[in-house]
Amino acid sequence: MLLPQHHHHREPPRRGGRRPLRGGVAGLASSLAGCLLLGLVATAAMLCLSSPPSRARQHGGSRGIVPAGGSGATPRVTIFSAPRPPPEGSPARQELAARSWLALPWNVSVVLLGAGPESVALAARLGHRVTADAAIDFAFTGTPFFHSMVARAQAAADTDVCVLVDAEIVLLPEIVNALDRFSKVDGDWFLVSLSRNVTDPRYQLADSGSHWVQADGKEVSFTEEIPAEWSSSEGSDRGLIMAWNNPSSALHAGVLPSFLYGRGAQNWWLAHEVLSSEMRLFFDASSLVLGLYPESISAMQHVMASSKNGRLPSVSWEYGVNHHLAAVYGSYCCRSPARRFPMLHRVVKQSEDYMLSKVDTLVSSDFFISKQGNAHGVDSLRKKQNVSLSGYLHGCSSETSAPDLPYSLSMLLDLVADENGSVVLGVAGKSYRDMLMSWACRLRRLRVTNFLVCALDHETYEFSILQGLPVFRDPLSPTNVSFDDCHFGTKCFQQVTKVKSRIVLEILRLGYNVLLSDVDVYWFGNPMPLLYSLGLATFGAQSDEYNETGPINLPRRLNSGFYFARSDNATIIAMEMIVKHAASSGLSEQPSFYDVLCGENGTNRIGEDRCLEPNTNLTVVFLDRDLFPNGAYKGLWEKRDVRATCKELGCFIIHNNWINKRRKKVHRQMVSGLWDYDPTSRQCLQEWSAQNDGAIPFV
Repeated sequence: MLLPQHHHHREPPRRGGRRPLRGGVAGLASSLAGCLLLGLVATAAMLCLSSPPSRARQHGGSRGIVPAGGSGATPRVTIFSAPRPPPEGSPARQELAARSWLALPWNVSVVLLGAGPESVALAARLGHRVTADAAIDFAFTGTPFFHSMVARAQAAADTDVCVLVDAEIVLLPEIVNALDRFSKVDGDWFLVSLSRNVTDPRYQLADSGSHWVQADGKEVSFTEEIPAEWSSSEGSDRGLIMAWNNPSSALHAGVLPSFLYGRGAQNWWLAHEVLSSEMRLFFDASSLVLGLYPESISAMQHVMASSKNGRLPSVSWEYGVNHHLAAVYGSYCCRSPARRFPMLHRVVKQSEDYMLSKVDTLVSSDFFISKQGNAHGVDSLRKKQNVSLSGYLHGCSSETSAPDLPYSLSMLLDLVADENGSVVLGVAGKSYRDMLMSWACRLRRLRVTNFLVCALDHETYEFSILQGLPVFRDPLSPTNVSFDDCHFGTKCFQQVTKVKSRIVLEILRLGYNVLLSDVDVYWFGNPMPLLYSLGLATFGAQSDEYNETGPINLPRRLNSGFYFARSDNATIIAMEMIVKHAASSGLSEQPSFYDVLCGENGTNRIGEDRCLEPNTNLTVVFLDRDLFPNGAYKGLWEKRDVRATCKELGCFIIHNNWINKRRKKVHRQMVSGLWDYDPTSRQCLQEWSAQNDGAIPFV
């Protein structure tokens, strides 16, 4: 009789003194239900997953066990993948791969993660079992974030087993047999396998899509001898097939960094952290032939393809981001002495049985390569098939900071501007990083992609790069930006605001229209079409007047935190006057806007909502406050349901101003439900996010 052993959770070592935020005891507790099985497997030299049990004993499993929990029901399997647009991805290969998934014996579901038209079109062609889901995070280059993809899979409450695979990997029927057996394990597990590179695939799906045939029409059996030319895709991060059960349980201890998908390191990093965290049984199934991987993809891994209609330069910096994250987070890049991994088991198939071979000791440089021989000829089998799971520290880097973006301001403008040559500009320093991300997440959700960010310091610049924002650094920004004391009226605030008008002027001179939006402005909808319709030589700005009746263009009531400026001669000359006026003022830039455009004491006012600058004939329109309310108008921020109240007014935005101190401002926005970012996971909140428990930390 096998006795259970207790395994104490050990947090993986962290590098450089930077520890990822813990997933919390809840995630660990959710995996304790499988502790009995974990103890049983840890004490066994070999576990046989076979049916019926008598077959296990025939193959040397004198202690053969059919794992508890096997009811015979077919597990629900969902395959997650992110198709890539040409030239990096091949639509034909991606469709072949997706059809191979649907041809598996089970009624699997497929979720294509991506907002691109190729994902939507492919899902439409493949039928109801395939859906396209754009609710994940993307970098401004269009590259999806790996941590968001994994989080989306973890949120799949309607599945028993998640499979994460490259969009061009053809899955073979063997994966169904393996997952069927492992789904009966009464505990949390994680399975990895290397697909096989195929230089000249000679197989195709039959017309019915139910089986594979050779060129002569003969049906193929992938259970026979593996062809010699099928080498493992061990050098390619994309060739790794990952599957796990119980998606509601944590995969590892810690937080998954913001890896850019398909840019190296992310798959190996995750596998290593799952293994090191010792929260799940870890099955190395590399001796099984579960998938085929076109060799041309492996070659593409190091080809710096362009995207966004070819307007981007080399994307090598995206690989640099992943290498940096792999080096800084977790223990993947830490070479340590040989250590025990009690959860690691290798899988080998003999006849119809799956045998689990216990691995005793690993060396970090070998990752999954055992120092000792394995029972039942596993090592010889792996050598014969040229299969090995190795750590491959290609993703490791000695760099301590993220790479700079290889884009000038003019290149970023050309990349993000909309069809009218307009951009949305946000300016932020380290004190408002999380608010910057909530602002950016909201714009992403509204499908507003023509925004860019000016970082006031290096910390915000690096943070923005790792969060996938189109960011540039202003070299003339003040260096003494306070973290907590940069609110209205402070010297810091005065310095920061003068940066904004100077940057706007620079962009106008480059020929682009600018909607300047402070990051404490919450967007309910996209106001750009309305603002653009104001016409030439018109400057639209928010009014800071709080009285509900009377003129809204009174002295010093022009808010310089939300305005739209067109790139025409009148506006450019007026902005030059504002920048010059602000440079000689001991106040912030906001009074300079009013004094220049509307005249001191409002001498240039027209009616109750306009001004006319006499030197340029630039018309200044104070925007309707029901549509563009400031933070003091009608007490909107104090309403029980701010969103519903603003919806009744028809608001495009609401400004979170007329309140001092950063913490108060962030708190007001969070408790009002107008917050779109989770700083613990560094992800935008999605509809599938677990956000209803009020557990978003205050940062």
